[in-house]
Amino acid sequence: MSNENGNSRRREALLGDRPGSYAIARHVRMSSTKVRRVIDLVRGMPVGEALVALKFAPQAASEPVYKVVASAVANAEDTEDLRSADLYISQAFVDEGVTLKRIRPRAKGSASQILKRGAHITVVVEPRVQKGA
Repeated sequence: MSNENGNSRRREALLGDRPGSYAIARHVRMSSTKVRRVIDLVRGMPVGEALVALKFAPQAASEPVYKVVASAVANAEDTEDLRSADLYISQAFVDEGVTLKRIRPRAKGSASQILKRGAHITVVVEPRVQKGA
């Protein structure tokens, strides 16, 4: 769905009329709390530094976050004609996704529930505003 000036509602909510771009990874099969640990490391960083930090971070959640940041940078370069050297991660957040419920058999015919959690990762990149401009 788009509004009167051709932008999607999600873009209006995340960026308004500011230049920049975003990327969303939905249904990532990882707990949102684990992904938030990694997102908190890179929020506010320039994208070059963030990608290097994510590449060498030991957490398993750094791989999907790396892909979302790289996708947001590619979207900004392609659609907005922005240079990746000027971009930084202005917003990054993780929402809870769907939870798959599985059953594990236990003693005496009972069962325990296994919750396989998911997450939605959103990353917004914008160019740095020059102080002199």
